[in-house]
Amino acid sequence: MKFDVVTAFPGMLEGPLGHSIVRRARESGLVELRLHDLRDYASDKHRKVDDTPYGGGGGMVLMPGPLFTAVDDISLRFPERRTRTILLCPQGERFDQGHALRLSGYDRLILLCGHYEGVDERVREHLADESISIGDYVLTGGEIPAMVLVDALTRLIPGALGDEDAARNDSFSNGRFDHPQYTRPFEFRGWRVPEVLTSGDHAAVDAWRRDRALERTARVRPDLLRNGTAESDY
Repeated sequence: MKFDVVTAFPGMLEGPLGHSIVRRARESGLVELRLHDLRDYASDKHRKVDDTPYGGGGGMVLMPGPLFTAVDDISLRFPERRTRTILLCPQGERFDQGHALRLSGYDRLILLCGHYEGVDERVREHLADESISIGDYVLTGGEIPAMVLVDALTRLIPGALGDEDAARNDSFSNGRFDHPQYTRPFEFRGWRVPEVLTSGDHAAVDAWRRDRALERTARVRPDLLRNGTAESDY
């Protein structure tokens, strides 16, 4: 899968996306990540990409010109059949595992990182295919949300995790939290691993894991069960 990230601050992404699973996926050719400096698409010698908002008010707004030019250039130089352009901003739909599964079906995502006070509305209306937020709070810009999308979608690429079943068993993949996990030592500071996990009875282990996952979901996120997004006995 390919990711083209358009940002005024490409340095924010280079470090975090150069480690762990994303790094290995990039090195193995499963993921291609290209960072595009929005200022390279500015039309003036000062590389200006923002301006004051019409109607007054504080802060600066990203201008439409550099963003449209960036997407046009990316589409021309790196054509892909199934492409989705996404604006990352607080006013978008809240990202969840369902969004990740849907977006993983595309060949390439162009991620537009909002910044400052906002983005000219014409970008949302005429350039982006959709807008996405990672939560009901405001960040300095769309760079961290872009990292979240790249990481979440990379996990879904076959071969990225090594274990083909790992992503399918993640929290939210089945509409509920994952079950509790334990490893060695068997006893730590007086707390012991549940005996069922060392019993060798695979059916009993599966049942225990399902029950604990549902209990945890009911306690922390009962809305998932009320909405019918998780298989539930509660």
